[in-house]
Amino acid sequence: MRLTDAKRIVIKIGSALLVNPDGTIRQAWLDALAQDVAAFRMAGQEVLIVSSGSIAVGRRILGLGDGALKLEEKQASAATGQIRLAHAYQTALARHEITVAQILLTPSDTEERRRHLNARATLLQLLKLGAVPVINENDTVATSEIRYGDNDRLAARVATMASADLLVLLSDIDGVYTADPRKDPAATHIPEIRAVTPEIEAMAGDAVPGVSTGGMITKLDAAKIALAGGCRMAIALGRDDHALGRLAEGAKASWFVPSDQPVTARKRWISGTLKPVGEVVVDAGALAALGRGKSLLPAGVRAVGGTFERGDAIQIKGPDGRVVGKGLSAYSSEDAIRIVGKRSAEIGEILGYDGRSELIHRDDMSIDPAEIAVADT
Repeated sequence: MRLTDAKRIVIKIGSALLVNPDGTIRQAWLDALAQDVAAFRMAGQEVLIVSSGSIAVGRRILGLGDGALKLEEKQASAATGQIRLAHAYQTALARHEITVAQILLTPSDTEERRRHLNARATLLQLLKLGAVPVINENDTVATSEIRYGDNDRLAARVATMASADLLVLLSDIDGVYTADPRKDPAATHIPEIRAVTPEIEAMAGDAVPGVSTGGMITKLDAAKIALAGGCRMAIALGRDDHALGRLAEGAKASWFVPSDQPVTARKRWISGTLKPVGEVVVDAGALAALGRGKSLLPAGVRAVGGTFERGDAIQIKGPDGRVVGKGLSAYSSEDAIRIVGKRSAEIGEILGYDGRSELIHRDDMSIDPAEIAVADT
């Protein structure tokens, strides 16, 4: 896959690329990035941006200097810098008539199922409405114990959560080398990696001194997450203007290639990892629709069993009680019971709020075709 082949792209931008040593934003570089993003959008590609830089910008505004910051100073810097950062992205992309949405996440937003589902739904809705989400870690409330600590891993979590098929980590280096090329002139560039082995990890060097907090090791950690989620990843040189455009034209990079597609990987995660805490029984019509790859609508559900919350994994059973699959419920068991057998258009009136039209979306579901065939006979 080339960059131009991807339908949904997550781009991670580090502090060292976006922010000058004096804490000012590299506006010309950001304007060039916005041009590249606009070109991708014109080609029908969806773009999400994971951006560092709020602390680096905010600390200068607050006069905190160059030394190590206390946790509360980092949080104050993030709160101050995030406003400047969001405004800079808004201004750069507005020139191309692109709407920007700011999203601040913590690890629990991407790892806890209910919050994961909420965050995913928000991101997908923003993309559907044509906006570009600009995402950062919520440094203003996170403590050292509940932080990612770098945006490489956060970007990988976002990519898998959004079912992106490409994650681009713009870096100060054009990929993975057999050794640190700054120290070893004999180091060789590795253009393609299909698994992050111990040998690959041993090649990782340290982060470049300055405002950056990540290094090659965090990028390899991100690659593990992306590959497990079926998302291709590229580490590319980002310092110069139009880094994305150069990558699209074939600039040197290290490409990490997964064995599965994003949706396939997500369904495998649902099928093999999550323990169901409830169940739904569907009618024959819904069973046939599931066999055709459709979502499960409330109208096709006969009964709800167990106690579960939005985002929990539940079993899907056919009319004969045979388990045919598993999925993440868009509703709690209490609400699901109230909308069983009802048309999607009636959900808002019954529950008092406009929820999703599906009880389980097809992307949040793993179905066993063989069990469907048996249950349908």
